Amino acid sequence: MDSELTILGGKGFVLGEYVSQFYHHAIGNLASVNERNDYEIYSPDVLMGISTIHNFHIFTEPTLDIETNLVVLVKVLEHWRKYQERTGKHGVFNFISSWLVYGTKDRLPVPETAPCNPSGFYSITKRCAEQLLISYCTTYNLKWRILRLSNVVGTNDKKVSAQKNGLQHMINKMANGEDVEIYGDGNFHRDFCHVSDVAAAIELVLCKGSVNEIYNVGNGKTWTFKDIILYAREKLKTAGAVRFVEPKAFQKQVVVQTFYLDNSKLRALGYAPKYSGEKLYDSIIPNSKA
Repeated sequence: MDSELTILGGKGFVLGEYVSQFYHHAIGNLASVNERNDYEIYSPDVLMGISTIHNFHIFTEPTLDIETNLVVLVKVLEHWRKYQERTGKHGVFNFISSWLVYGTKDRLPVPETAPCNPSGFYSITKRCAEQLLISYCTTYNLKWRILRLSNVVGTNDKKVSAQKNGLQHMINKMANGEDVEIYGDGNFHRDFCHVSDVAAAIELVLCKGSVNEIYNVGNGKTWTFKDIILYAREKLKTAGAVRFVEPKAFQKQVVVQTFYLDNSKLRALGYAPKYSGEKLYDSIIPNSKA
């Protein structure tokens, strides 16, 4: 990206990779990678990645998704608007969103124009955040972009759990010889994208993407979840079992089954992923030669 950039959430999994790839040596156009709870703006262009990461906070902190995904966003937008008014410099607010805003879809792949009907507090607040951003920017005549990320995978995700980056969590368990459970029969498809490809896609959208547009960031249809797990199990030579179990009631409520994105808008900008097929899955299997 040619202009200065303020990054919020730059210490997380995805934007941490983005910073590492494109601004690791402070090449002169990085205004700030903000620390936690620093919502100030230091440049006309902003990359906003502050967010919760799954739908399960309803059981422990039911207001967390609202506070993090909505209240913090509006605070940042206010700082950004006032920065532009104060300096006379105008830029674009680039917002990291999620494929989960779409909800369950029968027609695949899913384009950016598809209607959204999310389930779960995380998914709903991410969609609400998109709408707040668009409304705010329309009100003040400001520019925005929204990037809806697919399932991002990579071994350096420090918050891997059964709720977040579940594929990596299961592969890590198998690497330790533990059993894993797949909800249903596992014959569903997901849109998996390596974190380094996602970082490259973000940079591409920031450099070449049109303003006031939404971009899907993903690789489209990939292997079935069952095939990925069985492939990893074979690679790992693990003794752990793979069990197929009935989904829990909350899983049925919030978990989308087969889903993959239409990434034609992103490819039109020049997106070409480095990781796909066996290379993608080898890259997240411990000790595999990717």
